[in-house]
Amino acid sequence: MKNSARTSLLLAMLLSTGSAMAQAKMDEMKGMDAAKKPSAGVSAKHMTTGLVKKVDAKTGVVTLAHEPVKTLNWPAMTMGFKVKDKMLMDKLGEGKKVAFEFMQDGNDYVITGVK
Repeated sequence: MKNSARTSLLLAMLLSTGSAMAQAKMDEMKGMDAAKKPSAGVSAKHMTTGLVKKVDAKTGVVTLAHEPVKTLNWPAMTMGFKVKDKMLMDKLGEGKKVAFEFMQDGNDYVITGVK
């Protein structure tokens, strides 16, 4: 009977620890600003400037070293963007500094305009 009581006590302790850990994870997410998230079916557009590092016309991907994006709370970084309209590729030559607009499309970030 003692083993059964110990096992029950141990199981109860493990379950409460798991619950506390899950709550701690949720508490970490409280700082996220839900108001900045677009509603379902609507993608927010973001604007920044960047230096074109690489153009891959075959895949339609442009690598840019871009400035911070305040609307996404992103720091400056270098990353690849898909290009929605292949006509924009003419404005995205390697070494050019451009102002560009982009949006999220699934897991991709897609350039929708270049100035």
